[in-house]
Amino acid sequence: MIRTVIAGSALIAGLLTSSVVAAGQAASAAQPAATVTPADAAPFIGDWILNLQGPNGPGTFGLTVKVEKEKVVAEITGETTAMQPITDVTKADKSLVLSYSFNYEGNAVDAVVQLTPAAEGKMNAQITFAGGAYIMTGNATKKEKAK
Repeated sequence: MIRTVIAGSALIAGLLTSSVVAAGQAASAAQPAATVTPADAAPFIGDWILNLQGPNGPGTFGLTVKVEKEKVVAEITGETTAMQPITDVTKADKSLVLSYSFNYEGNAVDAVVQLTPAAEGKMNAQITFAGGAYIMTGNATKKEKAK
């Protein structure tokens, strides 16, 4: 069974009690983000499967990036998590950056998904949780549309 990052209480507890230094280092390494237009997001629009690896093992996430009312939005879900809407979508260099937070046992946990173009139909993918306390990396593969 594939574990997702929020499957275990121990992992979330570690995220919530992580060092402020790690969060500061991650923030200082980030590039300024720019507003995303539907045209900017065109290569990222669609349904994706994120196959990621983190310190506690593998995780698979479903990600949909779409345009609603001329605004780029997204939705993410994991094997053990409900669909989470994402409305904070920006672009940093060639990457699409999707920021959101989710509630775990009464605590808000921030998460940032980053998609960076790789080969055709594929993206490099990363999810950074709790300001860099837990990072999962891997690839995103676009789902084929039903014919």
